Amino acid sequence: MKNFALIGAAGYIAPRHLQAIKATGNNLVAAMDKNDSVGILDSYFPECDFFTEFERFDRHLDKLKRKGVKIDYVSICSPNYLHDSHIRFALRHGADAICEKPLVLNPWNIDALAEIEKETGRKVYTILQLRLHPSIIALREKIKNGPQDKTYDVDLTYVTSRGHWYHHSWKGDISKSGGIATNIGIHFFDMLIWVFGDVKENRVLELTASKASGQLSLSQANVNWKLSVDYENIPEKLKQEGKRTYRSLKLEGEEVEFSDGFTDLHAKSYEKIIDGDGFGLMESKKSIEIVQEFRN
Repeated sequence: MKNFALIGAAGYIAPRHLQAIKATGNNLVAAMDKNDSVGILDSYFPECDFFTEFERFDRHLDKLKRKGVKIDYVSICSPNYLHDSHIRFALRHGADAICEKPLVLNPWNIDALAEIEKETGRKVYTILQLRLHPSIIALREKIKNGPQDKTYDVDLTYVTSRGHWYHHSWKGDISKSGGIATNIGIHFFDMLIWVFGDVKENRVLELTASKASGQLSLSQANVNWKLSVDYENIPEKLKQEGKRTYRSLKLEGEEVEFSDGFTDLHAKSYEKIIDGDGFGLMESKKSIEIVQEFRN
């Protein structure tokens, strides 16, 4: 059984990490969040120590270390702009880091973290769950086994509607979240590169606080993509069904069905990480380069 600490326990994504730690038979020893709305901990690790101040959390982990209690992993679900700092904290504490995407906001942060990996002998892992989705794995195999000189037409649309709170939170602040393409699009860009190869050209057509679209030329695909957090962009039929999220991936006009099967992908990610087979720093770099280019 491995010991975990968690930074960012009150956020949207934290429950998936809690569930993954539990599902893989491990233990959450300590958690930290400046917000104290963390009753979710009771459903998974009611004995977990909790802190609202980073300094007290840091001191507690240090105290545990002196008692011989090793923290094997620090899971990081904090706001995007803090990931870099929290990863450094984990490595210097002697733990491996498991960080939500985007791993960092800028590609040069990855090079700096690689240096600290070398210094500490610890590892940084990220969650790229679409690479573990059965439909996406099948699509990649199809492209790999198909004609290598073919360029596919691909359309990607992702709408995940958010309420008014979104733009008032750190997510609505481009300096903290990296903006919409970084915040909700990063794993899709990673998936597209993983399936269709490296970026040849990257064009932005629209970039607002709630919407982004562009064209991506990859080794084996020309991709038209659209991202939105605006409920108005949900197709009418889905609105009538009470849905607030819409994902569509079309290859040559044919829908690739991957709407379902997301619920256990964090647990699968954790299994691979604990087996020493997780996605490391350099796996993230190409998609971070894409979104950093969008912003600039």
